Amino acid sequence: MRKSRVQRMVLATCLGSLLLVIFYFQSGPSPDAEDRILGSRWFGKTGRSPLQALYDSDQLQRSPLHLVHQRRRELLSQVCNRYTRKRRLLSPEDLRHLVVDDEHGLLYCYVPKVACTNWKRVMMVLTGGGKYRDPLEIPAHEAHVPTNLKTLADYSPAEINRRLRAYLKFLFVREPFERLVSAYRNKFTRSYNTAFHRRYGTKIILRHRQHPSPEALARGDDVRFEEFLYYLIDPRTRKEEPFNEHWERAHSLCHPCLVHYDVVGKYETLEEDAAYVLGLVGADQAGLHFPSSSKITRTTDSETARFFEGISPFYQRRLFNLYKMDYLLFNYSIPSYLQLR
Repeated sequence: MRKSRVQRMVLATCLGSLLLVIFYFQSGPSPDAEDRILGSRWFGKTGRSPLQALYDSDQLQRSPLHLVHQRRRELLSQVCNRYTRKRRLLSPEDLRHLVVDDEHGLLYCYVPKVACTNWKRVMMVLTGGGKYRDPLEIPAHEAHVPTNLKTLADYSPAEINRRLRAYLKFLFVREPFERLVSAYRNKFTRSYNTAFHRRYGTKIILRHRQHPSPEALARGDDVRFEEFLYYLIDPRTRKEEPFNEHWERAHSLCHPCLVHYDVVGKYETLEEDAAYVLGLVGADQAGLHFPSSSKITRTTDSETARFFEGISPFYQRRLFNLYKMDYLLFNYSIPSYLQLR
């Protein structure tokens, strides 16, 4: 009896912790109210926070870019209200992609294949206390070392709520199928990605290739694009384990119907949107700029269309349905090369 009572108490404590997290979404103050609460000091810091800077009414009237991001926020809210009827609680796993910058009051949800390496470099400069000055001085592999950046999952429920209310929350997204093709090219057509070949390639070939050679089964380094798509839409795939973050849907990584993002940047307007975020922080005045992206290796719309040429309309429809919420939430049009009817 005593053991059962203890177990009930532990369960109640755990549920209470989760409810603390969801409380932010149900009763968090409006930006105007937040501004009054925080005043001229936020978390012990003087001056306006990036969140206050964003919702400053004068700035809204001055900059057309503010209106662009306001419309993106409004669209997110509309789509969430229409398609998300039952809200669930956030779990710690949901928060592992939200990178925290306590120095400047930022929460950045990273989406792989959407300039996330350079954004992590920028976050390392912002949180490094002067250790770094130029994002490009940070090796790419260093940006992905988990211990180099804190995520929201590292905090207690009370600390999570505090940051969700007071910090500027932003993410960057990309045309879903362009991002998918970029992930395929990077993880399955590059000889150096042997870990992905063995972890995923061998399984994909085993299940979705007729009469595979012993070498292909052993190496997993020649996965065809259509085999990769069959793997994605195969019901067994997600029953066995979640999607890898490189091809997981952006909304499943960042949960925009549970976390109210203040800025939704786009890969297609990366330079402009990144400058917008850094301007809200004041980092541009300190000489910090977002690294220029390489257009040499970038996957374009025309290249994406070429990859879909051999995919039947039946599988195109099934794949589109899988990524449909990303198209709706982030206002991407159905690609013209798809045959969905």
